[in-house]
Amino acid sequence: MKHKIIQLPKVIDERGNLSFIESANHIPFKIARVYWIYDVPGGEIRGSHAFKDQEEFIIALSGSFDVVLHDGQEEHKISLNRSYYGVFVPKMTWRRLENFSTNSLCLVISSTDYNEDDYIWEFDWFINEKQK
Repeated sequence: MKHKIIQLPKVIDERGNLSFIESANHIPFKIARVYWIYDVPGGEIRGSHAFKDQEEFIIALSGSFDVVLHDGQEEHKISLNRSYYGVFVPKMTWRRLENFSTNSLCLVISSTDYNEDDYIWEFDWFINEKQK
């Protein structure tokens, strides 16, 4: 499966808008874990790894940042800046988060529980695995 932008439901209301995510309905997996990244100092990069099995859905709940994805052949940069859409990141996709705006909030929804052994930290090893 390839990465893709997913638009979430948006309920417009004069009192304030509302969006939501339903597990295995709006995103192509059941939610096992949710975490968020915040207070990122200017110029810092987060991520720079891939997962063997974990899939993710990444949303900019507040502010903006770029998600840079590499599928083993080409790189794609996706700018996230709205809370009603995000990017689905399939397993075995190298990902890097960069260009965080002040007070940005990155929400990551994961298909698996935390597993240190699922991480791929070496880009060259990742590329070799993708070419097999």
